[in-house]
Amino acid sequence: MQNIPVLIAGGGPVGMTLALNLARYGVRSMLVERNPTTTRHPKMDLTNGRSMELFHRLGIDEQLRDAGVPRENAFDILWVTNMVGHALHRFHYPSADEKTQIIRRENDGSQGAQAPLRVSQVEIEPVLKRAIDENPLVDVRFNYRFDEFISNGPDGVVARIVHSETGEAGEVSCRFLAGCDGGGSRVRRRLGINLAGEENVAGAYMVHFRTDDRELLQRWGPVYHLQNGGGTIIAQNDHDIFTLQAWLLPGMNPDDMTPEGVLEGWIGTKFEYEILQANPWFAHFVVAERYREQSTLLAGDAAHQYIPTGGYGMNSGIADAAGLAWVLAARLQGWGGDRLLDAYDAERRNTAWWHLEASRRHMGVRIRISELYAEAGDLLDEGPAGDARRAELAARIAELGNAENESWGVEYGYRYDQSPAIAHEAGAPAVDPLIYRGNTWPGARLPHVFLSDGESIHDRLGLFFTLVVLDDTDTTAIEEAAGALAMPLEVLRLDRPDLRSIYERNLILVRPDQHVAWRGDSPPDDCRKLLSLVCGNG
Repeated sequence: MQNIPVLIAGGGPVGMTLALNLARYGVRSMLVERNPTTTRHPKMDLTNGRSMELFHRLGIDEQLRDAGVPRENAFDILWVTNMVGHALHRFHYPSADEKTQIIRRENDGSQGAQAPLRVSQVEIEPVLKRAIDENPLVDVRFNYRFDEFISNGPDGVVARIVHSETGEAGEVSCRFLAGCDGGGSRVRRRLGINLAGEENVAGAYMVHFRTDDRELLQRWGPVYHLQNGGGTIIAQNDHDIFTLQAWLLPGMNPDDMTPEGVLEGWIGTKFEYEILQANPWFAHFVVAERYREQSTLLAGDAAHQYIPTGGYGMNSGIADAAGLAWVLAARLQGWGGDRLLDAYDAERRNTAWWHLEASRRHMGVRIRISELYAEAGDLLDEGPAGDARRAELAARIAELGNAENESWGVEYGYRYDQSPAIAHEAGAPAVDPLIYRGNTWPGARLPHVFLSDGESIHDRLGLFFTLVVLDDTDTTAIEEAAGALAMPLEVLRLDRPDLRSIYERNLILVRPDQHVAWRGDSPPDDCRKLLSLVCGNG
């Protein structure tokens, strides 16, 4: 029997990111993935700014950017009639290069530390795979799958793994098992954990294709998303790879549809192309009823699934991986208590519902726009009546807006109000899903600024807990309490009282996942009690 601290079931982006985060904390893991190689299925196309902050900590953000769409290309969303018709309304968003300049210029805590990235999961997974293959703390086992539990108790797990091709079976003993094995998670099903929410709330017919006909596909220039009432074409590399997601509307039967018919019908003409993949799929609004069962925990699609409006699926999973990794490291290293596992469940499960509801709101806007297209009449009419219809529809689209790509509060502003490992304050303000307002309310992500030497404050945080000190407050009591508890704590003294307008207190205790655990203007009366709480021992 093999022994390993953490067994990770599932080698998608979340599982691989979890392995890299664990390795960053010095924790060994074994990762098993039932497929022989990384995916060729275009499952996502945006790694948002918060995920890029977390990838930056792992030192792979530049490799990911090199694999993605060129950094100078914008993130524009363009609503059209079809590809041989008319452009209606464009929502313009800056390129990664432009966003990086904005972040530097608007250094007031209102921005993320990293620009987002346009990249397909087809391209992101090989970057992550190379990183885990090169990491000596990760035992990579592609072509193996988690099969079943031999045991799952408070002190560890014994799991059966099976080679996907030969059927050869073996047992692995681990202190913790992480189920990162996707929407149909075998780990979740073996645990008997149900999904709460709604299934099959929407469907689409996906056609992934290659074409050199850029005069047709880029007739309005490189555009991230080309959209109409029937679906979206995603420019995967702004060159020759595209993905059409055509909505399955009431009355449509995917069995009666062909990839060629779907694609040419949406485009509006025949053209030269090569279909790479095509299939119907159905989306859900579901969250696991719990993320923890004894020593097994869930993350990523195994724990939550949404319609991809807003791009919260994989991105939420990347934050799951960051939140779970430090908790497991704390438990394995002996300074973190069992309540940290409950905190992970409370924090990430409630955030999943936050992301789900945002995705639902965005889908509602999509549905309304589809209705407007259907009600508009002949949008291809070249006469004055057609011009009027198109102008009216464009105005209605502009009025409805594009919160799907502008919900910065959803992306950066979520807060762990239900966590048992946060020193909460009374009267927590509401979080605006659209506008991110940087703050240090306990449970929130630490706002980002560049310091006077040009370095990011996030890059100055320690590996585990960091006490950020803006003034000359004596922190001896907190440091001594941390030493007595064997809690890893670094003190970051900035001598920057001018940052008080952003950070709101002189002392901010920041967790390994960059979320605020406690804040104050002076050390608490009982430092040991506070630190025991945030380490899951309180």
